[in-house]
Amino acid sequence: MLLVKEAKFLCSSPYLKKCPPPTLPEFAFIGRSNVGKSSLINMLVGKKDLAKTSSTPGKTQLINHFIVNDEWFIVDLPGYGYAKTSKKNREKWPEMIETFLSKRDTLVSTFVLIDSRIEPQKIDVEFIEWFGMNDLPFVIVFTKTDKINQRELATNINAYKEFLLEKWEELPLMISTSSKSEKGKEDILGYIQKNYKL
Repeated sequence: MLLVKEAKFLCSSPYLKKCPPPTLPEFAFIGRSNVGKSSLINMLVGKKDLAKTSSTPGKTQLINHFIVNDEWFIVDLPGYGYAKTSKKNREKWPEMIETFLSKRDTLVSTFVLIDSRIEPQKIDVEFIEWFGMNDLPFVIVFTKTDKINQRELATNINAYKEFLLEKWEELPLMISTSSKSEKGKEDILGYIQKNYKL
């Protein structure tokens, strides 16, 4: 498994052109507001407070870069969906997010976070389909699996598979995680290690 020796916050950027120079591989993390993104990032790097966690949805409003081992970046993107911020700001997010995801040369792959406790949501399915239509590499990450029993978890994951198989010939990689138990940590870091050399 990829060993995280050091991880530190580098900068926050309001849009693509303000991001750090595209010199190192990047892996983006994105999901609906309150999906557990910050907790997952902190779990991956072994730090409790690298990414700021909050009970208020929509805490992340900029493109946040964290440099890991001075070799690659974790990119924390604003959540989509409900957030307590101005309507003007929310309207900027889709353009900011889509531009970064589709035009960033050093972006290797994106982890799309899904709350494992709930049935497939239209906004999540549409976002996943957008990746497929734009032929962009991504991984589906189911979060908070410690807060649901195994039968319900299997039911919800199968529901996503059925939804996607209506239009997709092949399913994307799916990883189940828990920030509390560190479930899925090896799978995510293993995927990054396998793919992070540009």
